[in-house]
Amino acid sequence: MNTLIIFHSEHHGNTEKVAKRIAAVLNAELVSSQKIDFDDVREFDLVGIGSGVYYGHFHEKLFKFIDRLPAQIGRKAFVFSTTGSKSYGERANHSAKLKLKEKGFDVVGEFTCLGFDTALSTEGINRGSPSTEDLNAAEDFARSLMEK
Repeated sequence: MNTLIIFHSEHHGNTEKVAKRIAAVLNAELVSSQKIDFDDVREFDLVGIGSGVYYGHFHEKLFKFIDRLPAQIGRKAFVFSTTGSKSYGERANHSAKLKLKEKGFDVVGEFTCLGFDTALSTEGINRGSPSTEDLNAAEDFARSLMEK
């Protein structure tokens, strides 16, 4: 399966760590949201979209990118996120899945885990996250995508 993973990891590298682990399992091409082109997406059977969570949502660059994509009828996608709170991650994933479905993608999976977050405090929360267990879970998630 030819896979592309587009990610946005802005502050602490949390999402990039998860993206790299998923990409390694799927043998996927990994591209930062700042370097993606619409034409790149056409070449892939499976597209992953991942972001840190910013006030309950994926980064606006990813949403704008999805908005500008042409219809992707019948193509497969998955979403993943890192977040200060799992409930925010689930909400952000849900919004991203809806956007992808509006474009015609068949969304085949989602993953979220905690990440180090300094949005509300300079000391931050979830120091050391994503943890080794989180990164192993990301690999397990990627393996489950191969079965779909």
